[in-house]
Amino acid sequence: MSLLPAWSAAFESGVLAEVPALPLADAREWAFGGSTGAGVRVAVIDSGIDGDHPRVGGIAGGVAMHVDADAPDGYRAEEGPHEDLVGHGTACAAIIRAMAPDAEIYSVRVLGPNLKGRGGLFHAGIAWAIDHDMHVANLSLSSKSESMFAPLHDIADEAYFKNTVLVSAANNSPGPTYPSQYASVVSVAAREGDDPMLLAYNPKPPVEFGARGIDVDVAWAERSSIVATGNSFAAPHVAGMVTLLLGKHPGLTPFQVKAVLQALSENAAP
Repeated sequence: MSLLPAWSAAFESGVLAEVPALPLADAREWAFGGSTGAGVRVAVIDSGIDGDHPRVGGIAGGVAMHVDADAPDGYRAEEGPHEDLVGHGTACAAIIRAMAPDAEIYSVRVLGPNLKGRGGLFHAGIAWAIDHDMHVANLSLSSKSESMFAPLHDIADEAYFKNTVLVSAANNSPGPTYPSQYASVVSVAAREGDDPMLLAYNPKPPVEFGARGIDVDVAWAERSSIVATGNSFAAPHVAGMVTLLLGKHPGLTPFQVKAVLQALSENAAP
């Protein structure tokens, strides 16, 4: 078994805290039953998406963010087709597609070929998702920069109040990263298990939800696949659940989405 990413320990058997359940009979059926994610727009803010990968099956559109010192905001946005520079974004998109086959997936590229990027591009990617009325944004990336704490906090709050659900992976290493530590996002860490719909809730910060993310077979670059572990791959499992939920119950706010996710958690006591 792979070494567990940081924050995963809270979701291990025997450690998981019991939490109160909401009064939803058969919560999973109420939340997801019959939903395919149709009508839900999902932004994958990452390294790009290979829409031709058989596990992705096409995308609805997207944008690539580039550093541009001559631009007023220090970057330029190029809308239209672009490649995945790594395979990471394709992996996340394919997980969401497998769970919500009729979702409209958009690629928002903010990372370079080393899976790194500037905080300003990350911020711009989230802003693009809000401005283009994305219902869900998968953030399998984060920033350690203290200088980005306030800007990312502000844009995460804007998403929250404009009903764009940000699903944010915690960093795989200990230490604060943003925006996963903000209360306005759905924060996720990896846990063991093969069920893509298995979810656990952690009432202690900084990470609220645990989902499948250990030794996962994921799509990758050049139409390939790899087995990978990380909080990065847990987040799109939760983004997929949120997509199914909003496909069946459009208009739910991020606050309501979190409440339903908690009700769906395996450790929600009857």
